[in-house]
Amino acid sequence: MIYSLTGNIIHTEPDLCVIECAGVGYACRTTLCTLEQIQNLDRTTLYTHLAVREDAIDLFGFATLEELDCFRLLTSVSGVGSKYALAILSTLTPDQAALAIAAEDTKAFTRIKGVGNKIAQRIVMELKDKIAKEPSLMGSAAGGDFAPATKANTPANEAVAALVVLGYSQSEAAQAVSRLDPSLAADELIKQALKLLASGKF
Repeated sequence: MIYSLTGNIIHTEPDLCVIECAGVGYACRTTLCTLEQIQNLDRTTLYTHLAVREDAIDLFGFATLEELDCFRLLTSVSGVGSKYALAILSTLTPDQAALAIAAEDTKAFTRIKGVGNKIAQRIVMELKDKIAKEPSLMGSAAGGDFAPATKANTPANEAVAALVVLGYSQSEAAQAVSRLDPSLAADELIKQALKLLASGKF
């Protein structure tokens, strides 16, 4: 098992990064998010996953362990292969993907080119329990770390912060959450706010 590669970046493509280690160039399939993080670097470390099939051996590389863990989680879903996982993680960060799964927000996935409703539903159905049991999978978004430091760390503020992470504006998120029962837990506020935002009824 190749845990990671550290070396010079000698070539990149929209879904590929070649790292030279000890004179050998390793072609790692990767995401746009990773490529953005390493675009100004000459040398980097990628955390890797080696997939061995009967007809191919593919090496995948990611700038962070969180992205690697999320890739492995997504590819554990029935019918979600590396192509879908890379597409998802080229659009959503691991935090955003985990929040969308926890909030059962299938539209966060169907907005991604190539990901249909069936695949999105399967991702949510098969991973929501894993996300709930493993808060660490939500990274820095777990526990409301995205909530503004100047405000109380309330469920409502946590919900607004999570919605902002998912791509909504601060005003949209705040308006949706303000229409809900403030006594609800943050995860329930997120779910109900997402339904409101999807309906466009304000």
